Amino acid sequence: MVTSWPKGLPGVGTGAERLAQRITDMSGGRLTVKVYAAGEIVPALECFSAVAEGKAEMGHDASYYHIGKHRQAPFFTAVPFGLTANEMSGWVNYGGGQALWDELYAGFGLKPFLAGNTGTQMLGWYRKELKTADDYKGLKVRMPGLGGEVVKRLGATVVGLPGGEIFQALQNGTVDAAEWVGPYNDQALGLNQVAEYYYGPGFQEPSAALELLINKKLYEELPKDLQAIVAAAAQAAYDDQWAEYSLRNGEALANLIAKGTKVSRVPNELMVALGNASGELLAEERDKADAVGKKIFESYLKYRAPLSAYTRIGEQAMTNARALAYKYVE
Repeated sequence: MVTSWPKGLPGVGTGAERLAQRITDMSGGRLTVKVYAAGEIVPALECFSAVAEGKAEMGHDASYYHIGKHRQAPFFTAVPFGLTANEMSGWVNYGGGQALWDELYAGFGLKPFLAGNTGTQMLGWYRKELKTADDYKGLKVRMPGLGGEVVKRLGATVVGLPGGEIFQALQNGTVDAAEWVGPYNDQALGLNQVAEYYYGPGFQEPSAALELLINKKLYEELPKDLQAIVAAAAQAAYDDQWAEYSLRNGEALANLIAKGTKVSRVPNELMVALGNASGELLAEERDKADAVGKKIFESYLKYRAPLSAYTRIGEQAMTNARALAYKYVE
């Protein structure tokens, strides 16, 4: 299993290792999976090609790294103002998303599964304060996928970097701002040491689903019980990683604040500008999409409406209520 993650990185890196061990254990050793960090066999952002070409049997990364392969690949990790972690699982598992994903990746010789989610991400780390959309003009920003396309519309220059190169790029000024994941992973990379301002929430990733890539020919040669084991292990990895990030992000955020990080909410004016730019981009992308891309758009938007409607009156309303001032047990 090749991955996009620095060796031993908490969360995404260790999550890939747990997934590999789970497949090995559940199969009784009939499948043994060894994990390779970014750069050990292939560069961080080339897992897709490595698995498709048979250089590796499996890969663990994020689908929005492959926007150059197909413009709708990012839908299976994150799109601006898209689905939360539980909404994403609902769409892929029960709203037809998996069948569309299979159709899209089959053309590249790949079989995909959800295999992790880091939850709602942060907008990222900035070396200067953000107040309005004009503050993006001239900024060099590390932001992958369609989120990067959005900030380009506000005047930013987008720089593509794997996670292991972000710290140095912020430190030496190669980029002025960068988003990575959230407090848990950002702290692990030391990004608080090289940028003063930390903004959230991340419009670009309401959640970030990770994927298990398998060479399709090899997967189809597996007996049915091993195929089922791989599928079950991948879903367990999704749930496991989401649970981990739910706790660890909160712990890491408290630690970053204690160390002096300035955590700020994205100003409303800027968020509206990002929302407008996102809507314009997605409309243009839908018009340009090929046949399978249009089906992905149709399905995603069809299910986003009822999913987000229930989130608003359910989970979002409950968390808003929980934040009200009342007698609270601590």
